[in-house]
Amino acid sequence: MTNQKNQGNQKNQEKDPGLQGNERIEAAIAGLQQEASQEHLAHTLTVIRQRMREGGQFIIAVEPPKGDGRLQIQAIQTENGQSWWTVFSSFEEELKGSDSVKSTFLTDMGQLFTQAVQTEEIQGIILNPWNRTLMLDKALIQVILGQKK
Repeated sequence: MTNQKNQGNQKNQEKDPGLQGNERIEAAIAGLQQEASQEHLAHTLTVIRQRMREGGQFIIAVEPPKGDGRLQIQAIQTENGQSWWTVFSSFEEELKGSDSVKSTFLTDMGQLFTQAVQTEEIQGIILNPWNRTLMLDKALIQVILGQKK
């Protein structure tokens, strides 16, 4: 087991510093997927909050600029017609669905969460839409930001 941990640490050294530590988020989501409970959800939100406070980053997918020259965060529509921003915790997660992602940037988690809460056109953020998926609606984002208990 020690050997696997060392290999994991070597991989971390190759990552962008803002993404180092995001594997804790992926592990928490994996646990939540295995056993969906309020306790696992609370743990997952706590891990995300800790990464945000550490200055953690997500990878955001962006749409090419339209007439106004501004980049737009890529949104996907769910079956019920709601729009959600898509973000990724690692380049590995992004590449799992690479056919639909055109351009990406790293962004600060706290800034992203604050912007998502203030953007009326979206319901929230889908983290890792291809695998370790977590849908964060605005209420959950506010919990992460410490705006709601």
